[in-house]
Amino acid sequence: MSDELFVVGAGAWGVALAHAAGMSGRNVRLCGRDQQVVDQINATHVNPQYPDLASVHESVKAQVGYADIEHCDTLLMVVPAQVTRQVISDIGQALAGKNIILCAKGLEQNTLKRQSEIVVELVPDATPFSLSGPSFAIDVAQSKPTAVTLAGPTMAQARAMVDLLAGPTFRPYSSDDLIGVELAGALKNVYALGAGAVEGAGLGFSARSSLIARGFAEMGRLVEALGGSASTLTSLAGLGDLTMSCTARESRNYEFGHRLGAGETVAEILNSGAKLAEGVFSTPVSLKLAQENDVETPIVAAVNALLEGKATIDMLVASLMTRPLRSE
Repeated sequence: MSDELFVVGAGAWGVALAHAAGMSGRNVRLCGRDQQVVDQINATHVNPQYPDLASVHESVKAQVGYADIEHCDTLLMVVPAQVTRQVISDIGQALAGKNIILCAKGLEQNTLKRQSEIVVELVPDATPFSLSGPSFAIDVAQSKPTAVTLAGPTMAQARAMVDLLAGPTFRPYSSDDLIGVELAGALKNVYALGAGAVEGAGLGFSARSSLIARGFAEMGRLVEALGGSASTLTSLAGLGDLTMSCTARESRNYEFGHRLGAGETVAEILNSGAKLAEGVFSTPVSLKLAQENDVETPIVAAVNALLEGKATIDMLVASLMTRPLRSE
């Protein structure tokens, strides 16, 4: 297997993963869109758009576009979940036979597909993987200890990708539950919106903790109904990522939810210049998947109503608290 990796997407997470791959001893090509940014990364090993990140490892070479991508065996797809389809289409058949590690945590609108399902549809002879788990770009970029889950079609295939990416501070753990890992990664964004909203409304840590616990149970029902494994729920990709995303203001979804809970609308948050949180897309998709599979997900439904402006966080928490009492 070639030691050269391509990282498609030069945002904060792409830069951080390129740095981690460089630290693991790989030669890395970082594919961006802005020539000035690419030139500065190559000249100074710093991305000027993300000054808080650490220097990019010296083995990382940035470029505009996807030139020579056909010569690599493995690439990391580090673009937003809603543009994965377009980027894969743009690269085209150069991806045939490649290992594609998908690093976005989200479900595609309209099709309701997981990221790996998009790969299978567009490049059926490529092998999809999913990288998920509790990880912030700034921690990975600054070489702080980070453990994640890397899932593939089989444990042997996932382990090969783990060996390719593991470094002194970036530790992937292998899984063969591609469905469960992808779903958990998308669903935790929904619950992070809800947890942030509870905190933003000043409803207290008890309410937030209750939402996280019930959200975890709810996530488990949906993951298992859609073919994922129960064991994934207690893994880094499940409980680990859910806990981090539902408690840290550094989480884009939690921060977005915090502002919703404080009284802002989705439009007001976006008009302020905030970046759109992936959970805003994944919430209605998750609700539709739950409905199609006859899975009860009251928290997902509540977050969806909040996003659509059909209810306030106070109303939603009140409705959740008055649900029928029953055993857990």
